[in-house]
Amino acid sequence: MTTAGQRVKEVRKRRGLTQTELAKASGVSISTIRKLEQGERETARLETLRKLAQALRVPTMRLAGEPRKDDASAETVDRWRAVREALERPPVAPGLDDDPPTLGGVRTALYETEPLFSGDRFAALSVMLPALLRDADALGAEGRSVRVRLLQLAGWLMVQTRQFKAAETALERALDDSADRMEGAATVNTLCWLRLRQGELGKAFDLAVKWADETEPRMSRATPSELATWGWLLLRASAAAVRNSQPGEAEDALKLASAASVALGREYAPDNDFLRVFGPTTVKLKAAENASVTDRPDLVLRLAERIPFSSLKPTSNNRNRHLLDVADAHVKTGNYADAFEKLEQIHADSPEWLPNQRYARDILRRMISRRRTLTAEMRAMADVVGLPL
Repeated sequence: MTTAGQRVKEVRKRRGLTQTELAKASGVSISTIRKLEQGERETARLETLRKLAQALRVPTMRLAGEPRKDDASAETVDRWRAVREALERPPVAPGLDDDPPTLGGVRTALYETEPLFSGDRFAALSVMLPALLRDADALGAEGRSVRVRLLQLAGWLMVQTRQFKAAETALERALDDSADRMEGAATVNTLCWLRLRQGELGKAFDLAVKWADETEPRMSRATPSELATWGWLLLRASAAAVRNSQPGEAEDALKLASAASVALGREYAPDNDFLRVFGPTTVKLKAAENASVTDRPDLVLRLAERIPFSSLKPTSNNRNRHLLDVADAHVKTGNYADAFEKLEQIHADSPEWLPNQRYARDILRRMISRRRTLTAEMRAMADVVGLPL
C-alpha cells in the first residue's frame, strides 16, 4: 500500500515541481513535505493534504488514500464496548425473554434519554444505551420507528466518539429500516458526516448529492421539514467538496443551501430533532467552516461577527465546532489569548464533548508551540483534550 508521502512525491514529479516549489505553492513547510516523502511521517492532517492537493491540482483524496480507521483512545474504546456489542449482537428471540420490553416502555425510555444525546452526556449514555438498544431490538417489527430513531442517535454518538465501525453498523441498520425517503435522508445526513470524519470525501459528496437530488422539494410549496432535510444534505455536499479541493462544487452547494434557509426563514428542527436543526444561522456557521478549511482566518472572524450566538444552545455541536474554527483563526492571526478563551468557553459549556475533538488538540498544540512557558490553565486544558506535554 502506498503512503501519502509516496503519492505526494509521485504527483509532484508528474507536475515537474521541486519540493521547494511545492512548498512555496502550497504554503506547507518544506520540512513537512520532506518528512512525508521520505517516510518519516506516514500521513498528514487532512488540512495539510488539502493544501498540497490544491497546489498539485488533484482531489485531496488522491493524496490521502485509505479512509481513516477508528483511532479513539483506549479509554474511549473501553467506555463504548457495551454499546458496540449491543449494536452487533443478534436480538433476543420473541418469547425467550421472561420480562419482555413493551413498545410504550421503550418509547418512553427513548424520550427520556434524548436530552442526554443533545447535552453530550457521554458518561451517562455509556451506561444506559446498551440496555435500551437491546430492548428496542427485542420489540421486533412493531418497534421499527423507535428502533430507527435510536439507531440514528447511536450512530451519531459513535461518529462523535470516533467509533467508526460501530457508527456504520448503526446507521446502515437505521437506513435499511427507514419507512420513507425523509426518514432515510435523516440517517444519510449523519452517514455523510461519518464519511467526512473517515476522510472518504468522494463517497460523502456522492452520497449527499444523490440524496439531495432525490429529496429536492418544489420551493413554492415545500414544507419546513423538506427544506431543512434538503438543506442539510447540501451542506454535507459542500463540506465534502471544499475538503476535496473542489471549490466550485462547494460554493454551488452552499448557495443552494442558503436559498433553502432563506425560504425557511428561521432555524427549524424537523420532528424536534436536534441533529437536523437548519436555517440561516446554520448556513452561516458552515460558511465559516468552509473558510476555515480553505485557510482564510480573516474571513472566519468576519463571518463570526454576523452569527447570533444568543440563539444557539451552549451544547450545540455546530456552535461549538464553529467556536473551534474561531479559535483556530485566532491562532493563525496571532491572537492566542482569544483563542484560548474560546477553548475555555467550549469546555465550560460542553465538558464531555471537547475531549473527543482532535481539532481542539491540534489548535492547542499549535498555540503551545509558540510559547516558552505554559500557564496552569494551559496545562489543565492540555489534560482535558489529551495533549501530552
